[in-house]
Amino acid sequence: MIYIQLIFESFRFALQALKSNLLRTILSLLGVTVGIFAIIAVFTIIDSLERNIRQSMAFLGDKVIYVQKFPWSFGPNYPWWKYVNRPVPGIRDYRFLQRNLEMQRGVAIFDGKGGVTLKNQNNSLEGGNVWGVSYDYNIITEMKIVNGRYFTGQEADAARDVTIIGNNIAESLFPNQDPIGKTLKIKGLRFSVVGVIEKQGNSILGGPDMDNTCFVPYGVFSKMYTTKWSQPVIAIKGLENDEGLIELESEITGLMRSIRGLKPAQEDNFALNRPEMAGNAITSVFGVLTVAGGVISIFSILVGGFGIANIMFVSVKERTNIIGIQKSLGAKNYFILFQFLFEAVFLCLFGGGVGILIVYLLTFIPLGSLEIILSFKNILIGLILASIIGIISGIVPAFVASRLDPVIAIRSK
Repeated sequence: MIYIQLIFESFRFALQALKSNLLRTILSLLGVTVGIFAIIAVFTIIDSLERNIRQSMAFLGDKVIYVQKFPWSFGPNYPWWKYVNRPVPGIRDYRFLQRNLEMQRGVAIFDGKGGVTLKNQNNSLEGGNVWGVSYDYNIITEMKIVNGRYFTGQEADAARDVTIIGNNIAESLFPNQDPIGKTLKIKGLRFSVVGVIEKQGNSILGGPDMDNTCFVPYGVFSKMYTTKWSQPVIAIKGLENDEGLIELESEITGLMRSIRGLKPAQEDNFALNRPEMAGNAITSVFGVLTVAGGVISIFSILVGGFGIANIMFVSVKERTNIIGIQKSLGAKNYFILFQFLFEAVFLCLFGGGVGILIVYLLTFIPLGSLEIILSFKNILIGLILASIIGIISGIVPAFVASRLDPVIAIRSK
């Protein structure tokens, strides 16, 4: 109990000292405030960028493998010439995988066409997108339908003229009315609207513009837009118990080599791409940015720490006589040490709190599709850093004050 009381008394003395020199206290706070603001702002922006980019990639799905002609790759040394002559995955590959794959929850094929004009009577929308998708597409990527329904299996297999439209298409072509059951024209063909997708908004990476996209059965799309330049994609959703999708990847590789008639010595003429490949690249890039930003910002904190240390030495010098009186009345060394150490830590914590508050206020500034969020983790990092800087800045002046001889300290004035 006595130790708690001593700590409380030390804290009270420190608070009184800070109040008695208010202007000096405020000036001392600025260095720590700027330092904590700099490093937490850097961490917050980097975390927000990474989170927004990952959310922008959500359309790729989770636990999914994509069968394509070209592998996803990152960096300047991309040997594209090795893959140009590969065959494009097609409906034959899709049917074969759909029939024979066991370690899967869904197999889908899809392709897209941009720059399409969509019409409904006198209303039209330029630059729309049309995607042809097979029935299992909503298993690969969750399609949030707010009005109507998804395709039925019969509609998808029979290539019926039905469509699911994005929110902007619904508002542009069917203003002030329910689009479900009505028709729109795509390339002169009439399609009945069966569903409307939830508004997605803009993505930081651009990505597919779902608000301006019509989804139609793949069979219809292939009749309308398939050319020798088409690049359909086959996507396979893995099972939850297939850790790392190792079994699914092996099974796809074996089946694709079989249908392509590849000999054991021949290389694969297809690519198996996974969203984790992009995710790992993003993690490594933002890891480097975080370290670099932290190293640069730490210099601001050090400047603030030097300012606090200087002020603490001045404070010890000014209060030497008072320290001597306290020690002559029985104050222990650790009481004096805690008194000055708490003063330094309190200064840094208050300055750090102001810096974090400024970062929080900046999160309310609209930045388009980039949403800045100050996480609890970054708040905790800021307060811990402020405490560490306070301890480092205050420990030497506090130790010097605690070791003063009471007689010499009283005579100092």
